[in-house]
Amino acid sequence: MNPEAVNPEAADADVVSPEAVNLAAADPEAVHRELATAGTHFWQGAFIDDEEAARQLADLPELAARALADPLPTELVLNACQVLADALGTPGGAVRTRLLGVLTDGGTEPEEAAATLAEIADAIGRPALERKLRRELGGLRPERLTRPDARETTFEAWAPVGLLVHIAPGNAAAVAPLSVIEGLLTGNLNVLKTSSSDTPLAQHLLAALAAADPTGALAGRVVALRFSSARTEWLRLLCAPADAVAVWGGEDAVRSVAELVPAGCRLIEWGHRISFAYLTRDAWSDTATLDALAADVCRFEQQACSSPQVVYLDTEDTEDAEDADEVFAFAERFAAHLAAASATLPRPVLEPAEHAEITTTELLARLEEHLGLTRVIAADDGSWRVLADTRPALAASPLHRSIWVKPLPRARVMATLRPMRRYLQTAAIAGRRADVARLSRAVLAAGVLRVTPVGGMLDGYHGEPHDGVYALQRYSRRVSVRADAAFATTACLDDLAAPAVVPPAPAGPLLDKAGVQESLRTLAPEYAHLLFRSGGSTGTPALSVFTNADYDTQMRASADGLLAAGFDPARDRAANLFYCGGMYGSFISFFSILERLNATQLPIAAGPDHTATAEALVTYGANAVFGMPSYLWQLFHAEGEALRAYGGIRKVFYGGEHFTQEQRRVLTEEFGVEVIRSAAYGSTDLGPLGYQCTHAEGSVHHVLTDLHTLEILDPQADRPAPAGLPGRLVFTTRTRAGQRLERYQIGDLGRAVEGVCPCGSHTPRVELLGRYGDVVRVGTYFFNVRRFEAVAQEHLGYRGELQLLLDTGDDRERITVRLDERYAPDAAAAAACFPAAIPELASAVAEDLLAFTVESADSGDFERTATSGKLRTVIDRRESTA
Repeated sequence: MNPEAVNPEAADADVVSPEAVNLAAADPEAVHRELATAGTHFWQGAFIDDEEAARQLADLPELAARALADPLPTELVLNACQVLADALGTPGGAVRTRLLGVLTDGGTEPEEAAATLAEIADAIGRPALERKLRRELGGLRPERLTRPDARETTFEAWAPVGLLVHIAPGNAAAVAPLSVIEGLLTGNLNVLKTSSSDTPLAQHLLAALAAADPTGALAGRVVALRFSSARTEWLRLLCAPADAVAVWGGEDAVRSVAELVPAGCRLIEWGHRISFAYLTRDAWSDTATLDALAADVCRFEQQACSSPQVVYLDTEDTEDAEDADEVFAFAERFAAHLAAASATLPRPVLEPAEHAEITTTELLARLEEHLGLTRVIAADDGSWRVLADTRPALAASPLHRSIWVKPLPRARVMATLRPMRRYLQTAAIAGRRADVARLSRAVLAAGVLRVTPVGGMLDGYHGEPHDGVYALQRYSRRVSVRADAAFATTACLDDLAAPAVVPPAPAGPLLDKAGVQESLRTLAPEYAHLLFRSGGSTGTPALSVFTNADYDTQMRASADGLLAAGFDPARDRAANLFYCGGMYGSFISFFSILERLNATQLPIAAGPDHTATAEALVTYGANAVFGMPSYLWQLFHAEGEALRAYGGIRKVFYGGEHFTQEQRRVLTEEFGVEVIRSAAYGSTDLGPLGYQCTHAEGSVHHVLTDLHTLEILDPQADRPAPAGLPGRLVFTTRTRAGQRLERYQIGDLGRAVEGVCPCGSHTPRVELLGRYGDVVRVGTYFFNVRRFEAVAQEHLGYRGELQLLLDTGDDRERITVRLDERYAPDAAAAAACFPAAIPELASAVAEDLLAFTVESADSGDFERTATSGKLRTVIDRRESTA
């Protein structure tokens, strides 16, 4: 990268309101005209002139204190960046039109301007930024104080470094705004300085980003100034209150900024770097390799730090004339490839200083030809040149399609390159696989930061380290809070302080299960890392698809919920008794959850051999069991004698179904269980949705707002349910890279629980009230299976499972209540009890609209889903359902 030019310009314009940069502007041309006359600088949502900027700079310390008082949620940045990325990719859109105009007005060729915007759009899309966050800071919510080791009550987070100043280069249009976005991802107040000779792309792009955030939080964290480095007073005002200064440029530029940085301020240098290619003897005669190398030389006129400036040849470790002949012969051969590549690309007009540097370097090399040290092969029109040199010392190229060719035996790599280790960046190595492996280790040891194939020196990948470090970590501080045992069930300290900022659900139609399955038809294969099938308890098993990163994020969130539920990974020994196999996710998921908690676990899985399962629990000292209530209920009763004698099961964590109050009483009084709590509320397609804390009662769960936005809609209409009243639960998942499910009605009913939970968490709560399928229409009346369960428990003291069978008789429909014969009361008493307690059932029977019976059966005969083992609470055998 080249130092920015010093070219003072006067700027004198009025302040422009944020409305002028709104993404929804109806007239792109009008917006462009207005902004063309706007102030030079963008300050927290408005364009201002020099006079106003000088006044604001004097108050920068106070501004920093105000802006940094509240955390900046990473999700706001991700959402706004995705909105802007979409806008940049919309042909004819207001934002894209305006920014293309900004670039072309500054002298950028239209094709290059379009490529620059495409590069930025790709870099700030949500998938790219999420990958960057995971790689560099370990997750999508790095600002939240969570427990890196669940066995300890120590909370850690990545906090902003504070006031972060970015002094951008003058030769890479995308660098300035992307650096600010990195600063926003880390929660900083960002003050950007670009050169007065640059286009105002950064200012206008950041204005569009601020306008994409309806909360205004991003605008409050962005200041983008455009002035010459000759204004040293402004530079002092920028650097004096800074907590960190990121600066691009050569040694002189970095040194001049370093003199202004106060003690204790972090100086982040993104300095000049030199890159080279290294070819083994096998590769330097390969046509495809030389074509790829020539393309690397011509791309971006070698302006990038990763552009090759030298080609090293893996010659013999001698200094005889034969080596020189090989170098010169290669230079002649490579010149033909460089000429061909150069001919396909227009040559930019050089500045006088650039032309002078090239001319001087070439003339000096031609003079040394008389000493047998060099040879110059150049285009007649001066568009490219190959400078062959028999000496291996690393030398900077004058750029603009100028490349050195030098010998470097692999045995001398360390001695030759290590003295220049501060300046090395990329090495492109071509050769056999073993050679690439050995030479990669050698050049990395010498100081190189990245190794690529030839032809890919300027390519990168999302989340790639820059100059050997992760930028987000340099823009952050790692902070910690050590707490005592009172925080044992607290997974995130922030939840005790204030409600998390949860983006609203998007507008649009509701999504159902059929729509989810249909969306899989167009899902790109790269997003299908992990495939699950649902248990099929409410219909045909459905497929759900996750990326590995999606799955990891969800399992970590669910692990936090398990801590809140009272699971202690430092002391508890967990037996995973969920069903396994058939692509069903419960066992796999809880294995992953317990693994992320660093817990001790017994991966037993549900199986028909209850005796073997009980023996494992006793032998290996399990004190906590995880599984479906129906399976656990069978296990406890099939092996009741052994488990009562053991007396060590203290915690039961369940999922997929629920325990009745009577079943809870039995587990507590007869088996000594102390904790019976939901392990998670979730679904196969959405993943974990909620969790119970130690103060949760019944079916109340906290919502996993890190993952989802919840709406509760009226049961009959697509509008919000009245506060506190039951409604349909509609979830929008926000952390899925591929299958993004928005406004998905999953078939559950629930109501919001108001107020702060007694556990102290501000995370919203919902009381689950069953599924749509729990309500059936028989004989013109609606019946809820949960009502039958409650009657059996409260009026008959029934403690077993209950199943509702629906049939079509000769003249009317029939409801049969099936009870477990081990706990079934007298049949006549039961048959009389249900109609007496359920008036609509009594009315339907009295009106001969349906027949009602009660039967008892062995629990093994109850119908269950094949994969999950869930009890099917309603079995509808009718040919058609009203």
